[in-house]
Amino acid sequence: MARKGNEAGSLVLPWSFGGERSIKRPSADGTVLIVALVLALIGLVMVFSASGVVAGSRFQDPIFFLKRQLAWLMVGLLLLQMASRLDYTIWRRAALPILGVTALLLVLVLIPGIGTAAKGARRWLRLGAVSIQPAEMVKLVVVLYLAAYLSKKGERIKELARGYLPPLVVVGVLSALVLLQPDLGTVVVVGIVTLGLLFLGGARLAHLFAVVPVLIAATAVLIWKSPYRWQRLMTFLDPMKDPTGSGFQVNQSFLAFGSGGPFGVGLGEGRQKLFFLPEAHTDFVLALVGEELGLIGTSAIMLLFTVLVLKGFQIAGRAREPFGRHLALGITLLMGVQALINAGVATGLLPTKGLTLPLVSYGGSSLVMNLLAVGILLSISRDRQPGRSLMRYGGTKAA
Repeated sequence: MARKGNEAGSLVLPWSFGGERSIKRPSADGTVLIVALVLALIGLVMVFSASGVVAGSRFQDPIFFLKRQLAWLMVGLLLLQMASRLDYTIWRRAALPILGVTALLLVLVLIPGIGTAAKGARRWLRLGAVSIQPAEMVKLVVVLYLAAYLSKKGERIKELARGYLPPLVVVGVLSALVLLQPDLGTVVVVGIVTLGLLFLGGARLAHLFAVVPVLIAATAVLIWKSPYRWQRLMTFLDPMKDPTGSGFQVNQSFLAFGSGGPFGVGLGEGRQKLFFLPEAHTDFVLALVGEELGLIGTSAIMLLFTVLVLKGFQIAGRAREPFGRHLALGITLLMGVQALINAGVATGLLPTKGLTLPLVSYGGSSLVMNLLAVGILLSISRDRQPGRSLMRYGGTKAA
C-alpha cells in the first residue's frame, strides 16, 4: 500500500533511504532547463556585444560587464541546481519569513547611507563589492507568498474579507515600498501577476473587477504627479515629437530594429550600441538583438519564451499539490508578463519602463532570481501526475 505522503505528492529527497523512499523520482523537465540555459547564454553573448564599447570607454575594460554577468550566471546556475533538487514544498513553510526579510530589505534601501542611489532612484544595497536589488526579489517573493496563501485558503479565497483582501493588503504594502524607490515597472508586473494568480486561484470575478478601476486610477495619479512619468507617457503617444530629447531612446530602438532587417547586420556589427542607444545591454537588449540578429533573432528569443510559458502551464497542470500548481503558474506568469512588457517597450508598443528581459538582460539580481525561479519550476516538474497534461487549475481533470 502506498504511503499517504506519496499520495499527497511529497518529493523523495535524494538523501533519503529505506523502503518506498528509495523509489526513483521522475526526472525534471528537460525542455525548461534547455530553454533557460539557451536564453541565459544568448544573454551573455548579447551583453558582451552591447556593452563592450561602453565598458571600454567608462572602465577601460571591454569585458567589465561580461565578467560580472558571467559571475552572476554561475551563482544563478548553482541556485538553480540546488532549487531543482529540493522538495519545493519547503518554500511554503519559508514564504512568510522570506516575505518579512524582503520587506526589511526594501526599508533599508530607502535609508540614506545604506541604500545606494543612481540615476534618480534608490534601489540597491551594496554588500562590499556586490550590489543587490531587493525589488527584483519582490517579484518571486510575492509569487511564493501567494502560492502558499492560496493553497492554504482554498475555496475561502471567494470570501471578500477573509480570503480576497488580505493578500491584496500584503502585496500593496510591498508595492508601496517599491514605489518609494521609485520603481513603477516592478509594481505593474507584481500587480498583473497578483491579479492573475488570484483569478486562477478561484477569486470571484466581481471582486477582481472591483479592484481594477482603483488600480488604474492609482496608476494614473502616479503618472500625473510625476513629471518624468508624464513625459514618458507623452513620448509613447508621439515618439517623433522630440526625437533628440525625450524620444531619443525609443527612436534609437526603432532604428536598431529597422536596420537589422530580416537577418541582421551580424553579431557584433551593430552601430546603435556605439553610444546611440542608452541601456543597450539592460532594458533595450532586445533592440540590439533585432539589429545584429534581425527579425530571425528576435523571433527566436520570443519563441523560446513562448515554449517556456507553455511548459510552465503544463507543469502546473500536472503538479500533485495545490501549492505546486499555484507556484508553477505564478513563476510562469511572472516570466511571461515581464518578457512581454520588455518587448513591448523596446518596440514602442508600451511606455518606457525600467524592466529587464528575463535571463537575457544584464543585471545580477534579475538573472539570479530568474534562474532560482526556473530551478523551483524544475522541482515542481519532478512531482507530477503521469498522464495528466491538461487539468483545470483548481485540480479537477479537464474534459
